[in-house]
Amino acid sequence: MAPPRPDDDWSDSDDEGIGEVETSVLLGVPDGLVDVDTDVLDAAVSRIGGFPAMLPAREPPFESSHCKVCDKPMELLIQMWCPFENSPMDRALYIWGCARTGCQGKDGSVRAWRGLRYNEKYAAKLERKLEREREKKAAALEKARADAEHKKQMAAPQNNPFSMGGFAAGANSTHMFGMGAQIFGGASVPEIAAPVSETETTTTITKADEPSNDEDDDDVDDASSDSGSSETSLLTAMASTTITESPWRSAPTYPPLYLSTVGEYLPPQPKAKLPKGVQVTELGDEDKKDKDMSWAPETYENSLDLDQVFERFTKRVGYEGEQCVRYDLKGTPLPFASDKIFDLLWPLPYQEPLPVTKAAFKVVPVVRRVYDASSVPPCPVCKSARVFECQLTPNLINVLRPAWMEGSQKMTDMERRKAVERALKGGDDKEAKRGMEWGTCMVFACSKDCCEGKESFVEEVVYVQWGV
Repeated sequence: MAPPRPDDDWSDSDDEGIGEVETSVLLGVPDGLVDVDTDVLDAAVSRIGGFPAMLPAREPPFESSHCKVCDKPMELLIQMWCPFENSPMDRALYIWGCARTGCQGKDGSVRAWRGLRYNEKYAAKLERKLEREREKKAAALEKARADAEHKKQMAAPQNNPFSMGGFAAGANSTHMFGMGAQIFGGASVPEIAAPVSETETTTTITKADEPSNDEDDDDVDDASSDSGSSETSLLTAMASTTITESPWRSAPTYPPLYLSTVGEYLPPQPKAKLPKGVQVTELGDEDKKDKDMSWAPETYENSLDLDQVFERFTKRVGYEGEQCVRYDLKGTPLPFASDKIFDLLWPLPYQEPLPVTKAAFKVVPVVRRVYDASSVPPCPVCKSARVFECQLTPNLINVLRPAWMEGSQKMTDMERRKAVERALKGGDDKEAKRGMEWGTCMVFACSKDCCEGKESFVEEVVYVQWGV
C-alpha cells in the first residue's frame, strides 16, 4: 500500500504537503477466502482462521490448542509465516483464541505457539552465501593492506644518485637514471607498482566480485527461499503438514482467509508554529532513521484526565482500518488501554514528591512512561529474553464475528431444547454464548529463536488487554 501521490499544486505554506511516513510496522489484512487446496496445506501461506498447517514432522499435541480456562479446543485465529532473517529455520507462528463468553477476560484463553523446522537445503545455500561474504571481506582487507603498503613505498624518500651512496655496490646502484641493470644485463630491477587508476580499480573489483553462474543460481534461490514464492520452498513448507486422520481435523474452525501484508503509513506530525525569526535546524539524513521518525518516541504522560493510551491506539489503528495484525519484531507494541498490562510494560517511573510549602516551591516535570519489556518472562528453553513480535487488533474480531454468529444460529432441535431448559432454570448460559471481547493480544517470542534439535513447537507469552 503506497502513500498517495501529493497534488502538483502544493505550496510551502501547506502543512499537508509533506508525504506520509512509513513506519517499521507491517500490517496484516484479510485478502479473500483460501480457495486453493494446496494453500490450505502450505505452512508458508499466512492465514486467518482455517486449520493449522503444521511445520514439525512430529505432529504437536492437540492439547496445544486447548483453552486453559474451559479446557476445550479453540479456533485458530492467525497463522503467520515469519522466518528470521539469515536463519536456516523454517518458522511459523500460530495463535489460538477461545470465543466462549465465560472465558473472556481470563488468562489462558488466547495462546501462541512458535513452530520451527530445520531447512537443510536453505541452510546449505545460506552457508555458501555467508562464505562468499567472508571471502569478499577478506579480499577487501587484503586490498586495503596492499594499497597502504603501496602508499608507504611511494612516500619513502628516494636515494640521491649523485651522492656517494648512490654508487655503492648493491641493489641501489642499478637505479641510476633508471637504467643500470637493463643495459648491462644484470639482475632484474624490482618494479615499483604504478598508481592504480580509478577505472582500473573499479574494473578489478567488479571482476573479483563477479560470482560464477553457480553463485548466481544460489542468489536467485536464496531470494526465492526468503520470499517463500519458489516451487521448492513451497514444497518444503508443505512437507509434513497434512492433518488428515488427525485430531486437528476435529477442531472448531473459522472459514480460512488469506492474510496479506502491507506497510504502515502515517501522516507526519503537525509542525509547531514558531515565532517570527526563530529557526529550527533539522537533523541530516545520516542522523535520521529511514522510517518512523515522527512516531518514534512512544512515551505516555501519567495523566488521570483521560485515557490517552486508548485515544492513541484508536487514532493509530484508524489510519488503516482493515488491519488485523501488527507485526514489528523487536519493536514496540501499541497498547490498547491503561490497565495492568500497560503498567507492566510501561512502568511508572520515579516522581519527586510535590512541595507542600511556598518556600520549597519548584516546578516538577511531567512524568512520562517508557516501554520496558524486562518484566516479560524469558524463554524457558534457552533463558534468552523475549521480545515483542506482533499483536492482534480488534478488526480481527469483526472479520471472524460472522462465522461464530452463523454457527450459533445453526442448532439442532436437541441443542435448542437444552438451551431453552437452561434458560428456564435461570442459567446464564455462558458456555453456549460466543464472542471475543479483547482489545489487543501482544505476542512476545524468544529473541534467539531457539530450537531443540531440528524442529520444535514452543509456546510463547501472550499479554491480552481486554478493554477500557
